[in-house]
Amino acid sequence: MIAYFDCFSGISGDMTLGALLDVGLPIDCLNDMIQQLKIQNTVIEKKIQTYMGIRATQAVVHTQASPMRHYSDICEMIHKSSLSHGVKTKSLAMFQRLAEVEAKIHGCDVAHVHFHEVGAVDSIVDIVGTACGLEALGIEHVVFSALPMGTGFVHCQHGCLPIPAPATLNVLENVPIYGTQIPYELVTPTGALFAACLAEQYGPLPPMYIKQTGYGAGSRQLEEQPNLLRIILGKSEFTEVNSNTICESIGVIETHVDDMTPECLSYVMSLLMESGALDVLFYPMYMKKNRMGTGIQVICLPNDIQRLTDMLLQESSTIGVRYHVVQRKALVREITAVQTSLGEIQAKKIVRPDGTVGLTPEYDCCQRLAKEKKISIQRVYEIFFRDSL
Repeated sequence: MIAYFDCFSGISGDMTLGALLDVGLPIDCLNDMIQQLKIQNTVIEKKIQTYMGIRATQAVVHTQASPMRHYSDICEMIHKSSLSHGVKTKSLAMFQRLAEVEAKIHGCDVAHVHFHEVGAVDSIVDIVGTACGLEALGIEHVVFSALPMGTGFVHCQHGCLPIPAPATLNVLENVPIYGTQIPYELVTPTGALFAACLAEQYGPLPPMYIKQTGYGAGSRQLEEQPNLLRIILGKSEFTEVNSNTICESIGVIETHVDDMTPECLSYVMSLLMESGALDVLFYPMYMKKNRMGTGIQVICLPNDIQRLTDMLLQESSTIGVRYHVVQRKALVREITAVQTSLGEIQAKKIVRPDGTVGLTPEYDCCQRLAKEKKISIQRVYEIFFRDSL
């Protein structure tokens, strides 16, 4: 399951919890999380709001518990809880990111960081609750839109700070943002943590088959637009068109180089394949000034685009890459074992649209048998097709 965070009016902790509740997260899951953290006198209430005609869910944390301001105390509370390993890891990573930012701003050691707004009980519930919600809903991939920044000033325990607040900006390093003229804080420090620590990629809505859409309501009404966070859940995996073909979204990355040796290109290909690329292709080409060059094309899963483009920029001599997501139709295939007079040979079994079945032997298996039997690999293929009839 993939979740697209459409942050057209920004993002905060309560908006995120509200949107997760709106797409089906049981509120009991969040209240159980509070009990596992042993936060006393705290409960989450689910309210329904309507902003500019759009129905949305608002998550309200009611608490009489004391704030936990110290980073070390929050980490200890999470470690001692009975939450899952995945929830603990995501939650601790977000608090670690914030602690490093605060330490840099205030010039102190991370171990001595003193949280203010994010140390409040409702912020702790928002952060850990979001990690629980992603796990409970089976969300495996998270994509964020670019984040809008408001203008003006915000009042906090440090005083009156410009929007975006310094901590928010530092958390959002390498996250795409854009300015607006809306005179409010649209992205809170907690919302910034979600964008920085949970997102695998940023940009427009990725190709997906929509399963559910939910809206989380902010605490303030905006004059210009609805103060909502939209989460779109969908499937990006294979989807059957009929019993014999499948459609899927794939990423295509391309670049050209004219100053790499064959040995270096071979290394880059191996590295990309080992790192999850579905296929890597090299092809000769003429580049500017009639220089001979090599085109590189990488086929990958859409969620691997950012990681593999970074790898190309790091490991090859290119200074720029292009990428896009496309749809492709493929035949249903499975790996099967075919018994032959030479022994067992692994093969791909494919089913064509008319229902006929085809077998393609695995090259590595044929190569091994050719060496063992001291015969040509062409002879191995002949025996395979003869015995598989």
